[in-house]
Amino acid sequence: MTKLTNAVGEERKYWGVIPILPAPVMGGMAKQMEQVGFEGCFSLQIYGAPFVPMAAVAAMTDTLKVAPGIAVAGTRSPVETAYCAIECDTISQGRFVLGLGTSLHSALEGIYGEPHRKLLTHLREVVKIVRYVNANGHKEMEPLKGEYYNLEWTEKMMTAQPLREDIPIWIAALKDKLTDMALEIGDGLIVHALWTADYTNHKKPFIEASLAKHGRKREDVEINAWPWVAVNDDKQQAIDDSRATVAGYIGYKEYESFFDSIGFGDLARECQLSAGEHGDVSGIIDKVSDDAVQAFVKCGSVDDVLEQIEPFWNVVDSLCPMTPYRNLSMEQLTSYNEGIFKLVMEAKSREA
Repeated sequence: MTKLTNAVGEERKYWGVIPILPAPVMGGMAKQMEQVGFEGCFSLQIYGAPFVPMAAVAAMTDTLKVAPGIAVAGTRSPVETAYCAIECDTISQGRFVLGLGTSLHSALEGIYGEPHRKLLTHLREVVKIVRYVNANGHKEMEPLKGEYYNLEWTEKMMTAQPLREDIPIWIAALKDKLTDMALEIGDGLIVHALWTADYTNHKKPFIEASLAKHGRKREDVEINAWPWVAVNDDKQQAIDDSRATVAGYIGYKEYESFFDSIGFGDLARECQLSAGEHGDVSGIIDKVSDDAVQAFVKCGSVDDVLEQIEPFWNVVDSLCPMTPYRNLSMEQLTSYNEGIFKLVMEAKSREA
């Protein structure tokens, strides 16, 4: 029997998402992930910076990698981001991956009160500074000047020798320009949950061309996908439970061009929410058909979902299956999270 591998011919790796919960609960989930064979876990930046929960998980585990998925680059100084990465890497004993992304103008300005910036230019500068501090924070540093930051280090205190001077940085992307930049400067590319299996395979030539343009090999960049999955033997119930999550994303004006590119532009325009209403999807849920839900969320039994996510492995190194989350009770969220554990356990057994 042929061994199942990822896109670079290696073992398939699975990541998960851990929500912010009391430490004993988070610790229990993380230890279960280790036992099942997860490669690592992410913490989302929904409100606060995601370094604290990842440090907590690292302290309660032995082998599980930890990463913010993602830390929004524009909500803190890149120097602080670098220091957080160094500290999390120390706490985890070398198991930390720094996931970075831009988020949206509407979130950065409307939630965090940050100034308007050119998001890709800013992220590129942040990555440069983080890498420089990671490699040089324990010794003398030269001034760094960029479009957004002027770092003279006049009050700098040297750090201890970091565990690693090159903590991996994975960059999250949805559209082509940021995807290209991630493949140019990142150690990893986290593709958006809106990248369906078909779309991910469609982008394979673009990924290969981008890597070649930047003089990089495919093995230089880990590609990590986040498919939405709703494991439920009652497939229609899974579809219904996923509808609000799809409605929430398809309603963002800033994603309109992406939905146009994959054939859902008209639905996106129909569902767009006015500014300030992103938290309430009740008025547009019914506009999202079963077909639209299933385009983005893999619904059904463990076997059904495994079959639906299989094409991702033609392109990616690792998967982070993620459950739908909008308008669901804690009982439903728990059930779908348990479904992910069942999914990964079954996948690992087939790959053994």
